Amino acid sequence: MEIFDKLFYYSITFYHSPKPDYQRAILKQIDFSQKMITLIGAKGVGKTTLLHQYMAGLNLGLKEVLYISLDHPIINGYKLLDIAEVFYQRGGKILLVDEIHYQADFERDLKTIYDFFDIKVVFSGSSAIALEQADLSRRVVIYKIPVLSFREFLELKCQQSFQSYTITDILENQFEITTGILALIKPLQYFEDYLNYGAYPFFTEGEEVFLLKLTEAINKVIESDLPLIHHIDTKNITILKKLLVRLCESPPGELNMSSLSRDTGINIRTLYHYIDALDAGELIRIIGAKTKASMNKPDKILLNNPNLFQALCFSSNKGTLRESFFTSMLASHHIKTSKIGDYLIDETYLFEIGGKNKDFSQIKNRKNSYLAIDDIELGGERKIPLWLLGFLY
Repeated sequence: MEIFDKLFYYSITFYHSPKPDYQRAILKQIDFSQKMITLIGAKGVGKTTLLHQYMAGLNLGLKEVLYISLDHPIINGYKLLDIAEVFYQRGGKILLVDEIHYQADFERDLKTIYDFFDIKVVFSGSSAIALEQADLSRRVVIYKIPVLSFREFLELKCQQSFQSYTITDILENQFEITTGILALIKPLQYFEDYLNYGAYPFFTEGEEVFLLKLTEAINKVIESDLPLIHHIDTKNITILKKLLVRLCESPPGELNMSSLSRDTGINIRTLYHYIDALDAGELIRIIGAKTKASMNKPDKILLNNPNLFQALCFSSNKGTLRESFFTSMLASHHIKTSKIGDYLIDETYLFEIGGKNKDFSQIKNRKNSYLAIDDIELGGERKIPLWLLGFLY
């Protein structure tokens, strides 16, 4: 394969390129002994950095490891399977593949590689890819890469280490945990910064370019990933963007789907398909009914994380911003809406979210009920500072 020496050149260049010293906790949680691993997550959360850091830590020769990105122009026309075959024949051991979704039939190639070649494959892709529907579910170990937590943001911003806690830890021992954190730092001094620009690792490149990079990431998802994966007509990209703007300006749970359909000029079925696509691409978060299967209105639709408000909203709704932070920090938990209170977590913990004047009137006498309160440094017995939930991972 004529291209192969060029691929190695780019791989070695990638290996020697600068990489962040900071390692996210999830890097240590990945079981790299598995034969096939995927890292999926929103655009910009640092999947390529994780591949880079893993590659740098390998005790192998540079010709035994190959990094490729399937959106690179020189890959055009070459199949992943063909590249893997030549790599294997040349004694390769670990193949790192970025942007896997840029090859339409990558599932078939990965299955063949797994079954016939004695090499390890670690690949990254958009959250919008549906691996559970492919014939890879028995072969690939999936790790979902979240946005930076408030804790991780503080570690990067302040160059200090902070412990993470389980939801049970926080609810049962929040006073001890909070006072321990307050002895090291004043979290409210940084919380608004996190809401504005702290969810993506590229904030370290400078606040002045953060919004440009975030907008670029949003546009790449809408203009490239979703049309490619969800077969959305590129003529309707402006409709996707209009949907996002409407979502970020609406109070939580108050979005009228019929009105939205009229405003965007698309029928309800197409609207629900687009909303599913935006959810899969981690630009929004659907809470409640999954639209594609049931065509029922979701209980709530929020922007995936609070930073997206900066790029998409002319004027953001404070309540929606708080709930976006809350649900993004608890994304690994089971979240559902509740008629009493805002959210039920793991079928156990009931939360009402609000500002410092919020009281227990809506959830009084409810077992395992809590307030997640913005703008307070220290809480009470069942009153949890909202920022503290940013220490869940």
